[in-house]
Amino acid sequence: MNERAIGFIGLGLLGSALAERFLGAGLDVVGYDPAAGAGAALEAMGGRAAGSAAELARGCRRVVICLPHSGVTAEVLEEIETVLAEGSVVLDATTGEPAAMAGFGRRLAFAGISYLDTTIAGSSGQVRAGEAIVMAGGERDVFEANNDLLALMAGRAFLVGPWGAAARMKLVVNLVLGLNRAALAEGLAFAAACGADERQALEVLKASPAYSRAMDVKGQRMLDRNYEPEARLRQHHKDVRLILSEGAQSGARLPLSTVHEALLTEAEQAGWGELDNSAIAEVFRRRE
Repeated sequence: MNERAIGFIGLGLLGSALAERFLGAGLDVVGYDPAAGAGAALEAMGGRAAGSAAELARGCRRVVICLPHSGVTAEVLEEIETVLAEGSVVLDATTGEPAAMAGFGRRLAFAGISYLDTTIAGSSGQVRAGEAIVMAGGERDVFEANNDLLALMAGRAFLVGPWGAAARMKLVVNLVLGLNRAALAEGLAFAAACGADERQALEVLKASPAYSRAMDVKGQRMLDRNYEPEARLRQHHKDVRLILSEGAQSGARLPLSTVHEALLTEAEQAGWGELDNSAIAEVFRRRE
């Protein structure tokens, strides 16, 4: 087994950005994604494509998983856990259900495999620029033993608790971040409707106490209607549904997220789900 080979299962926007970071550090990246063209794109970056998740797991001691939701992760783990060598490590960057991810940790530990849920706060563009953060859930010794990979995933890494804790913290981050984007979109649309200059409004907002980092990352995109995806709107919609589900279980009041989910439903019904999450701006531009 090549100890420098890092496996990547899931080569979407975020997974491919992470793989690019690892390749840039000189690591041997082996990837698998059933999507057409994903393997060829990885090879064009200098990586190697595996024919299946199980084939990848046989040759890599450390495997990064980055999938749409924890239901898909469960299917992948069922495929690879019997072929992963004892002592292997799985780093799961999926934004999934916290209880499910805690269960993955327990299940893999029983097989002698270490697991961290390593959720990423940041878009694929921010990952490439080293501006994202990683939140990890799991055992401290596993966290510390894999600091080399965590440092490539993001600019800072936080151990936030046991398995599943990172998934919960990611939902906290995405709740606030998503509402920041929605508030910015509504504010810019309000400025335009009132006859103010949208571009000047963004400049003023950035200099004002209303500032949020979403203005730097998404403001110009909203003004230019540039929705080439760095993080898809449908994925954030999935996250908001997870937030509401966790809130219902814990008894948290989430009135703003309830409204946000309705806005995202409207956006998906209008056909904007595959676009960048900044496309939420189009909901506010619509006329009643």
